[in-house]
Amino acid sequence: MAPDTEHDVTPGPPLWLLAELTYRCPLQCPYCSNPLDFAAHRDELTTDEWRDVLRQSRALGAAQLGFSGGEPLVRDDLEALVAEARELGFYTNLITSGLGLDSARITALQAAGLDHIQISLQAADDDLAAAVAGAPRAHAKKLAMARAVKAAGYPMVLNVVLHRHNIDDIDRLIALCDELGADAVELATCQHYGWAQLNRAGLLPSRAQVEAAEAATGRWRERLAARGRDMRLLFVVPDYYAERPKACMGGWGSLFMTVAPDGAVLPCHSARELPMAFPTVREQSLAAIWQESAAFNRFRGDAWMSPTCRDCDERHHDYGGCRCQAYLLTGDPAATDPVCARSPDHGVIEAARDEAARDGRGLDGLVARNVRASRVFCRQ
Repeated sequence: MAPDTEHDVTPGPPLWLLAELTYRCPLQCPYCSNPLDFAAHRDELTTDEWRDVLRQSRALGAAQLGFSGGEPLVRDDLEALVAEARELGFYTNLITSGLGLDSARITALQAAGLDHIQISLQAADDDLAAAVAGAPRAHAKKLAMARAVKAAGYPMVLNVVLHRHNIDDIDRLIALCDELGADAVELATCQHYGWAQLNRAGLLPSRAQVEAAEAATGRWRERLAARGRDMRLLFVVPDYYAERPKACMGGWGSLFMTVAPDGAVLPCHSARELPMAFPTVREQSLAAIWQESAAFNRFRGDAWMSPTCRDCDERHHDYGGCRCQAYLLTGDPAATDPVCARSPDHGVIEAARDEAARDGRGLDGLVARNVRASRVFCRQ
């Protein structure tokens, strides 16, 4: 049967807006998904420009809004932007390290109308957390803020990026989340974009580590259910150990829209990995960018797909996989995501796993996400 290349490419509304307010951050995590050259993107949108972005995106139909970064709490106008979002009718989520947060600011954000706060953790103990984040006192601060968020009446939602150096400690990590009273925990095994791609060989866990961690998570689910404890555990397997690609962002330019700190509009937060020009809100309206721009239309529909994807019955479910990952691994953003077992480039995944198995670096051998390192990449 001939493939359906007439799949509808008319975009619906962008239901989810990710507002990356800044690339500034007090942490130096070696798996950060911010672009390697983040120091080159310092001309942040002003408060009024962000207000206009929120109004335009709401008019387009966006209903959920994430405030992210970097660390969004470094923006002094965060409360004003939350209040604007509340006035517009958004459901708002703050994605934060917890640094820059205190009880007074939680109260101010709550008064402004913030709906949800998600805090990241790096490890189960101070020493490992400090080694990962490059911030000696960050772990204790995070735990205190997680408790303060819970005390303020918010659901406690925690995110832990898993990698080779903390995944074996998953029992202690989940136990800590349980002790804190978490309502939901995302155990997101590192996806390799930005700084994580740079450090991939030193971060990628082994298949045995991933399988053991997933099994431990399953045992914790059973234990929690037996206690009547409602703490949802989401375990995200790394793409490098999957046989099918994920439906990245629900399909390119289908549901998600990211506005970067300097106003660039992206189909996902990692799209700056691609050799493409992305329009900015300082140049065009969001409606024109979403509906008409070459960047947002490039990977909509089926016409761009490789024969491998166009002949696949799953093409309207996984959309050929992740464009950023395809580019980083093959040099071709239109290639079938090599994660797919049917990809002619699937061997690069196997090679990456082999490379990681041979890599003996500790955390101190990874490139930390920081301004000095970023400036090196800016010059390249």
